[in-house]
Amino acid sequence: MNLDSYTRKDIGDLGERVACEYLRRAGFTINNRNVSGKMGELDIVAEKGNTLHFIEVKSLKCKSFPNKELNEGYHPANNLHTKKVRKVVRTAEWFVACAKWKGVWQVDAALVWLRDRDGLARVSYYPQIL
Repeated sequence: MNLDSYTRKDIGDLGERVACEYLRRAGFTINNRNVSGKMGELDIVAEKGNTLHFIEVKSLKCKSFPNKELNEGYHPANNLHTKKVRKVVRTAEWFVACAKWKGVWQVDAALVWLRDRDGLARVSYYPQIL
């Protein structure tokens, strides 16, 4: 799959699908995707064990995967700034209240690199970003 003709929205949607598959393989149950509320949107709502996870996904199309040891290349986490995380937390609080969730919950992040020539993906998962 060549990603050259993909729009930003297409890349975001593909990144969320990749993140969902990654999470499923890691033992999560995906409850919802793209939940919109008054405060904003939740990319993925998932459960693992007795914890509800709100996962913010940041995706990036790249020519090649960055070298982790050298910390080279643009990082999707650059778009995961404090203001955005606070917005996700407020939206998660709204969701928890509406769902009357009484258990533990947390806000996590999944960073997805999508290689443009073949669509191969690399995912990094970060629990409890706040």
